[in-house]
Amino acid sequence: MLPAGVRVAVMTEPSPQTSSPQTSSPQTSSPQTSSPQISSSQTSSPSPSRIRVGSAPDSWGVWFPDDPRQVPWQRFLDEVAGAGYEWIELGPYGYLPTDPAVLAEETARRGLRVSAGTVFTGLHRGPDVWERTWAHVAENAALAQAMGAGHLVVIPSFWRDDRTGEVLEEPVLTAGQWRDLTGLTERLGREVHERYGLRIVVHPHADTHLDGEESVTRFLDATDPEAVALCLDTGHYAYAGGDSVALIQAYGERIGYLHLKQVDPAVLAEVIAEGRRSVPRWRGA
Repeated sequence: MLPAGVRVAVMTEPSPQTSSPQTSSPQTSSPQTSSPQISSSQTSSPSPSRIRVGSAPDSWGVWFPDDPRQVPWQRFLDEVAGAGYEWIELGPYGYLPTDPAVLAEETARRGLRVSAGTVFTGLHRGPDVWERTWAHVAENAALAQAMGAGHLVVIPSFWRDDRTGEVLEEPVLTAGQWRDLTGLTERLGREVHERYGLRIVVHPHADTHLDGEESVTRFLDATDPEAVALCLDTGHYAYAGGDSVALIQAYGERIGYLHLKQVDPAVLAEVIAEGRRSVPRWRGA
């Protein structure tokens, strides 16, 4: 697992010409390196007046709805507001209050607004998981919509246990699983937008089937831009060997949300040398 770090969210509103908002959320996985620099000559830069900065519960070590080792949700809201942020993500469903009226009161009195919800999906497992997946997505999307958010961050399920590290399934997808993943993700994007008015942004993540360049570009090439956008997490993508600048240059129009993180190249090199990085070899079948 990639350790949680300090998360900063940079969210850009759409220009009048664009139909869907672009949002970005940064995190840091290691505090000693700088984030990638993007040349303005190669990518269009949003106006500073349209850039928002926020954070999320995982910057406070919150990964689960309920864990005694995590900070109470009231403390998270107090501290994220005290740090000067105005925008937050919801984090794991059930950590923050799920009653929209209660959450609206708690965020409003701290001057906070919600940018996105987050869900984990296993759509590569095929149509049999759709109903269970939709139930999970719908409750998250409904709360995000009620809080005025515009995005739903979709993270593929881990191929190993996120607590113990035990391998749960093959880390590389078959051709059939790829078809299920891409086709059902498109369906998810369309239904979330139609029912809740949210844009899904798929988040490549360490220890999932979407992590580095080969799997991410294959996914983007196989999905409809109108239904599916990308949440580029620069930390997870770098951990898996990806080049965020190159991805932005090639697929910038597909990136609808951004998690900015820092990765120390020296620490990453040490992890790789010791064989502690889990990046499956991609299979192009």
